[in-house]
Amino acid sequence: MILRDSLDLALRNLNQAKLRTALTTLGVSIGIASLAGMMSLGVGVEDQVVGRISRSGLFDSITVLSASDIPGGFARLGGAGRQGFGRGRGGGRGAGPGGGTRSDLTDDTIKDLASMPHVREVFPNVRVPLQMKFNGQQEAFAASGIPMSAKGEGAFRSISYGTFFPNDTDATCMLSLDLAKRMAENDPGSLVGQTVTLIHVSPATAAAAVAGVLSGTQPKADETPCRIVGIVERETGPGGIGVQVAPVMLPLGRAKTMALRQNAYQSLTVKVAGAQYTQDVEDAIKKKELSAFSVNDALQGAKRAFIILDIVLSLIGSIALAVSSLGIVNTMVMSILERTREIGIMKAIGGSDRDVRRIFLIEAAAIGCLGGIAGVILGWAVGRIINFGANIYIQQQGGTPGNLFSLPFWLIGGAIGFSILVSLVAGSYPASRAAKLDPIQALRHD
Repeated sequence: MILRDSLDLALRNLNQAKLRTALTTLGVSIGIASLAGMMSLGVGVEDQVVGRISRSGLFDSITVLSASDIPGGFARLGGAGRQGFGRGRGGGRGAGPGGGTRSDLTDDTIKDLASMPHVREVFPNVRVPLQMKFNGQQEAFAASGIPMSAKGEGAFRSISYGTFFPNDTDATCMLSLDLAKRMAENDPGSLVGQTVTLIHVSPATAAAAVAGVLSGTQPKADETPCRIVGIVERETGPGGIGVQVAPVMLPLGRAKTMALRQNAYQSLTVKVAGAQYTQDVEDAIKKKELSAFSVNDALQGAKRAFIILDIVLSLIGSIALAVSSLGIVNTMVMSILERTREIGIMKAIGGSDRDVRRIFLIEAAAIGCLGGIAGVILGWAVGRIINFGANIYIQQQGGTPGNLFSLPFWLIGGAIGFSILVSLVAGSYPASRAAKLDPIQALRHD
């Protein structure tokens, strides 16, 4: 018997028992929908986490710390009791001239690291303690210096309002969307183009402060008018690593001129030519007796967690598929009882055990294929509905919506293939039982 004849017989037999075939296929589709839904949830969550980190440009970034760094702090500028923007409270964490950190990261260190193979760029992480005054209110911040190379990368790929810095030296600044909403809740975009006053202590003022203490006078802090050019939504990385969006951001060149300590930095950021070079460059930096870490270190544990999550979700989803496989066994056994005489006639006219076994395996595979396709569609539809409802809730809580369920092509193909495989395994016993029927006893069966 050729394969086409076996296929025609199998499909005819399934068509004759439409209700039973439909119910068995439905059971398989529910099992596959459960499996595909659980797996797509794990893939979707992983894409949200890893994809967000990838878009932030953290995979090709290495943070370098001096081996001699000593924890320190800043003193509040301008005294206590400042009113924060949009809040009747004291200002945010203060910062002032009192530094308690020693560092041996200098411009020479930057040149040395920039000359290493596969290093694209090296820049210092500059934090400027200041107070920002606007409309009679002021609040203390530690402003971040942002390099011009960050334009179009990470959180700066899509600026909520306004534009990126025009150059590295102008008295311009960018604000986080959170801060902008506190300053102008109804229309944060209206802040673009307006001027704020930055109150800070420059190196010259710090030197004058020392002389003032000796002479009994207290010099005033510097006040710099600064034009707001853009507003950026805060994008937080895992554990705060590599977060670029501070409440107040300045061009890196401008921030360096405002920093208290010149040519001495607490930390550096090293950008490599590609994520595949991150680990090699990190190891090379550590050989220079510098402390270095990257998001790849943190992601190793996260990747293992996602693998465990995928395994657990797939096991939960497989329970329904295991139950549906019992339905396939039951359907095939009932089919043998109903077609015992037909099997006897087939074997009497020359049909082999292999031919009989192949017919039943084709029936099982057909049920698995149809159930797999229907299950993938059902799982996708249910995932879309849940994702829609979850995003509504996330938006109501002030979060950013995302795609919690992801069904890539490899998962679709894998789910359908797994459905066929399970169906073949479930149908193997009934197929072997049918193939072993004695043709004489089968012909006597009523």
